[in-house]
Amino acid sequence: MPELITAELRSQVGLSPEPRTELVTRRDIRKYSVATGQRLSKYLDGDEAPPLFHLALFWDVVEQSQLSPDGVALDNWLPEFPLERAMAGSLKLEYHQPILPGQTLTARRTLCDMFEKQGSSGPLFFYEVSTEVVDASDSIVLIEHATRILR
Repeated sequence: MPELITAELRSQVGLSPEPRTELVTRRDIRKYSVATGQRLSKYLDGDEAPPLFHLALFWDVVEQSQLSPDGVALDNWLPEFPLERAMAGSLKLEYHQPILPGQTLTARRTLCDMFEKQGSSGPLFFYEVSTEVVDASDSIVLIEHATRILR
């Protein structure tokens, strides 16, 4: 199997875009909670954000034509990978404190690793991105480790 990961591509491990800062609003928490079918009043009233709220908080707002086939804004800061068809990999979340209305949160993302494997239908390319979300006092709110698979 030919190597998918070149030395040039490997040199991109550690790459980070500019941090993204967003204000958490009670209204955004309420909208997200209704849209995701939450049942607890603390979420529906907007007193605390439910799990996974942070994912959409830091997405770019773009025209539909700028979305990937699965409906997500493209990560333009990542290097060009050798394969293009994306599949979900894994998502590991470490929550350190709740997300509350009025907080200003900052997300710092880093390309942490990449590797390849041979699948039954051809090569698979994996990349891992770590996101650290902190509050205005730089206290960790959560850490996310995401793996995407390309084929």
